[in-house]
Amino acid sequence: MRLASVLTLLALTLLGACKGDAQKCDTGCRNFATLRYWKAADAEVAAVPPAQRDALRKQKLGEFDQKLEHGIDMCVSQCQSANNTTDIECMIAAKTEEQVTACLK
Repeated sequence: MRLASVLTLLALTLLGACKGDAQKCDTGCRNFATLRYWKAADAEVAAVPPAQRDALRKQKLGEFDQKLEHGIDMCVSQCQSANNTTDIECMIAAKTEEQVTACLK
C-alpha cells in the first residue's frame, strides 16, 4: 500500500470532534509511517546480496522521505480533526509495526 494511502487511511480511522494537538499528531503520523514503511523496506534490503544493501537502503531512504513529506500534512490535519488522544498516544509510544497497527484496531 502506498505510504500516502496508509497515512490517509490512518487519519480517517481516528474519530472525534475537536482539534487535536498538531505536534502530537505530527509525531504519531511520522512514527506510524516510519514503522510501517521500514518493516517492508528492511525485508527488501535483507533479500538482496550484501554488496547491494547499502545502495538499496539509500534508495529506500530517499523514497521514504519523499513519500512522507507528500502525505504528512494530510495525516496531521485529519488527526487533528479526529482529536483521538488515545490512538495518537499509542502511535507515539509504538516501537514496532505490529504495535502501531494495533493502535488503530
